[in-house]
Amino acid sequence: MTTNRSRKLFVNLPVKDLKRSVEFFTKLGFSFNPAFTDDKATCMILSEEAYVMLLVEERFKDFTQKQICDTTTSTEGIFALSASSRAEVDELVNTAIAAGGAHAQKATDHGFMYVWSFYDIDGHHWEVAYMEPSAIPPQQGE
Repeated sequence: MTTNRSRKLFVNLPVKDLKRSVEFFTKLGFSFNPAFTDDKATCMILSEEAYVMLLVEERFKDFTQKQICDTTTSTEGIFALSASSRAEVDELVNTAIAAGGAHAQKATDHGFMYVWSFYDIDGHHWEVAYMEPSAIPPQQGE
């Protein structure tokens, strides 16, 4: 198996109200692929290589035999997004809070990396991070 192959990532998340979730993420600047959208699911575009499928809970259950995580008491994962600046980190988190999200962790400045996080309207934990370009080590073989 080739290990350096580029792959697309599709994260699937359950949501209670698809329309409300689309409105929330639209306020954060995300768009959606209409070819993969109906009344039970939509494809939120993060980049050309990464997508989040938002599925109403009933539809999400078609893909798992396990219980859906109760995000009011448990964390199913932390979904990290990159930002192009510290200001963009702050802007995205503040917009999420204004759109009905909630604070997850306090902003943390590690010097080389700045991170802040929020919970979306379904309780999914999102982290937004900016890393100073000079702090990113070069890839091996470069």
